[in-house]
Amino acid sequence: MKTVKVVDMTLRELDTVRGNALTFKEKLEVARALDRLKVDVVELAPIGESKAEQLANRTIAGIITQTISAAVDAAAGNVDETWESIKSAVRPQLNIVAPVSTVQMEYACSMKAPAMAAAIEEQVKKARFHCEQVEFSAVDATRAEMDFLCAVIDKAIAAGAGKITLCDTAGIMMPDEFAAFVHEVMDSVPAIKNVELYVQVSDAMSMGIACAAAAVAQGAAGIKCTAVPAGMPTLEQFTRFVEVKGPGMGIQSGIRKTELNRTVSQLKWILQPKEEEGTRGMVTADAAASNVVLDSNDDISEVIKVIRQLGYDLSDEDNVKVYEAFRRVADKKHFVGTRELDSIVASTALQVPSTYRIENYVINSGNVITATANILLEKNGEKIRGVGVGDGPIDAAFLAIEQIIGHRYELDDFQIQTVTEGRDAMGSALVKLRADGRVYSGTGISTDIIGASIRAYISALNKIVYEEA
Repeated sequence: MKTVKVVDMTLRELDTVRGNALTFKEKLEVARALDRLKVDVVELAPIGESKAEQLANRTIAGIITQTISAAVDAAAGNVDETWESIKSAVRPQLNIVAPVSTVQMEYACSMKAPAMAAAIEEQVKKARFHCEQVEFSAVDATRAEMDFLCAVIDKAIAAGAGKITLCDTAGIMMPDEFAAFVHEVMDSVPAIKNVELYVQVSDAMSMGIACAAAAVAQGAAGIKCTAVPAGMPTLEQFTRFVEVKGPGMGIQSGIRKTELNRTVSQLKWILQPKEEEGTRGMVTADAAASNVVLDSNDDISEVIKVIRQLGYDLSDEDNVKVYEAFRRVADKKHFVGTRELDSIVASTALQVPSTYRIENYVINSGNVITATANILLEKNGEKIRGVGVGDGPIDAAFLAIEQIIGHRYELDDFQIQTVTEGRDAMGSALVKLRADGRVYSGTGISTDIIGASIRAYISALNKIVYEEA
């Protein structure tokens, strides 16, 4: 039996699914859910210049045990930055994405065919320098000139691409037409038989899974799906196809079917559009806590329920402390969101002696240099220094701390916000670290947001060390 591979693009297509940006925590929740399904590859969206996107990629790379593939816009050419954001993954890959139809090349990239072909070849070579497995995705391939498409694919393979993805981006083909298209490409590019061929099909005419199935029948090694509807075949549609037609076609799938329904339901909840500001969130056993809003009428049991949904496992004493602090805030503001509840937990629960104390830190960052952090901590009278180089000053600072403690805890959430207004505004940072399945949070406040972030990390770290001792 041939195992058809599945690339999940939910994290890449988040904007399509949700319609607006997800928070850092929501992205991590989606990543954990996808990892339970055991799809072959989880694909991430191209990163921009935002350091938050790079930090999110790096954190997701540390969570997921499956292969991670990060998309790279060939026209943007940020291969190095993208690789830095995922290189800590168990099996990191890069996917060079580029349009190959005349209309898309000129409209999306303002490039002619020769320039695009050169860019694809160059970016694939750069990606191959970093990792063993490189993919080239031909966007809008079904509307490209066949001679040009085949020439570009041949160049990409020669440059080091081990995977090729043909995209019916517009969703214009019937299953038999798509099968004939895939067959023609395979016949015209002999080298494609030495790599893995994938297909990415739009579901614009509600025939995405049928076209993908036709490609598999022609020899495609895998297809791209999303866990929730996003304009392409879903994982549920794919598993149903394999269940019904797999025995006759000699194919199977490695997706964990028993996890699929529960995970899809969870993702639909996480990815649903956010409620209007000030509306009341319903708290249910299966609901994600990220959108819940509490008020002064909620009793301690409701507050504890949301605290547990946020990942905290507090003692009875700390639950009481948090509830008392919650009531003080709720009496003044009436509504309390989960972000404020996070801050309440961080500043109220599990207050412990400081095992690690900050002596000093020096941060160097700019748009023409790589961010570095030099941090000196004190532990039991001993001063320990760590140096980190990262994707921005905060990432570098966290890496420096990890070097000092000799351990990397999973960054469960990271939030920053202003507390006061004006040029000398105070900034507040919240850091949530996960250790042995439990979540520990810390807060920091400073006119320097990097300093606030360092203090928040150390605060959470001290709670972990105290509990482990």
